[in-house]
Amino acid sequence: MIQRIQSVFFLLAGGLYLGLFGVPFAETKQAVAQSAFLSDAVYGVQDHVALMAAFAVAGALSIAAIFLFKNRAVQMRLAVFSTIAAIVGSILTVVLFMQEGLNKSKEAINDGLGLYMTIAALVFTLLAYRFVNKDEKLVRSADRLR
Repeated sequence: MIQRIQSVFFLLAGGLYLGLFGVPFAETKQAVAQSAFLSDAVYGVQDHVALMAAFAVAGALSIAAIFLFKNRAVQMRLAVFSTIAAIVGSILTVVLFMQEGLNKSKEAINDGLGLYMTIAALVFTLLAYRFVNKDEKLVRSADRLR
């Protein structure tokens, strides 16, 4: 049900999480031969299986939450699990980059759009959770009045 604001937030978050598969986290002007991640001059989600899994799960859960509009408790749980998967993916992104990227590259590393998309997707997921929770409280208060 796209007409609810939390469904729009879930759609935006899911689109951003899945959009990370086409956008890099960081780039260099020249490829770094010794680096596992910057060997093609681009550090993205496809460089590690755990990154792909974490962000695919976060995106799939966000999209799935749209279709569970009748069950707000499950929607809130999916939002929490999506946030956890995204946070794990973000932490893993930074850890892998720090271990591999900075040690072997003398090139200037420029941040990519993927870093900002991750932050925006996290914000959209948290906003969706907030509005689902607000709807749940509204329904509970209306049930008390009956």
